[in-house]
Amino acid sequence: MAKRRPRGRDLSGILLLDKVGGVSSNGALQMAKKMFAAAKAGHTGSLDPLATGMLPICFGEATKFSQFLLESDKSYRVTAKLGVTTETGDADGDVVKTTEVTASAADIEAALMSFMGDIQQIPSMYSAIKHEGVPLYKLAREGKTVERKPRAVTIYDIRILRIEGDELEFEVDCSKGTYVRSLVEDTGEKLGCGGHVTVLRRLSAGPYPAERMLTLEQLGEIKEKGGFEAIDELLLPLSTSVADWPRVELGDNAAYYIQQGQPVMASDRPADGWVSVYQASTDTFLGVGEVLEDGRIAPRRLVSSQAICG
Repeated sequence: MAKRRPRGRDLSGILLLDKVGGVSSNGALQMAKKMFAAAKAGHTGSLDPLATGMLPICFGEATKFSQFLLESDKSYRVTAKLGVTTETGDADGDVVKTTEVTASAADIEAALMSFMGDIQQIPSMYSAIKHEGVPLYKLAREGKTVERKPRAVTIYDIRILRIEGDELEFEVDCSKGTYVRSLVEDTGEKLGCGGHVTVLRRLSAGPYPAERMLTLEQLGEIKEKGGFEAIDELLLPLSTSVADWPRVELGDNAAYYIQQGQPVMASDRPADGWVSVYQASTDTFLGVGEVLEDGRIAPRRLVSSQAICG
């Protein structure tokens, strides 16, 4: 039986989508996929419907590298309301408790800053983490609660922007797996008044800064003027997904063999870990590899030879 060809354009690259509020990550993904008429697309980590901001969309071969963006550090701008606890930890949930906020601005700042560094977080029942194959939020909507194991995360930096009465605004740089809702809820619990997220915007993901983001509305305007060619030019190369990784350059022979799936030797390489791999003579990104104990580099994720780009 003949293999069914995917419907859509065969293009590869990374779009830094500025997701609007009120849309799920999957909903935004499907709209971006339709905008580009792409055959294959995936996103790199969910944002709550309430949240806005950076949602990198991977098209074609870029989906091979989406996991590295999923595992990357993130930064957010957050507005929180203290004294009000909701079911979901954000403004989309029903209010379950209201408490007077008696803490001073100094108390609020101290409580939030106490979560700096390596901490343990218990994921919300309204998170996308799965329990026995079922997302927690689905169980929560059925009125069920299950035990969740604490997860180790790191809060690298917190910058408080504003404290006015019961409202707190701050920016946070954090590791993968950090739940900002939990950070706000835990801060409210420490203050004895509870709290929830009212505004959440992702500012960056991995190596990508906020300045490069585009909304679907902006993309639509660009496409209307210049067609697919104009929006295709906005896609970032696959190599940018691992731009902060150690780079290894291979000679033509080694580049050929690693593309055949064989580990190869490279003179200028780190002692261990994962690396981005290039063909030196053409400055072509080949994919990513891992340094083995004997010093060879084993291929782990390679760009298809038909889709190789810089």
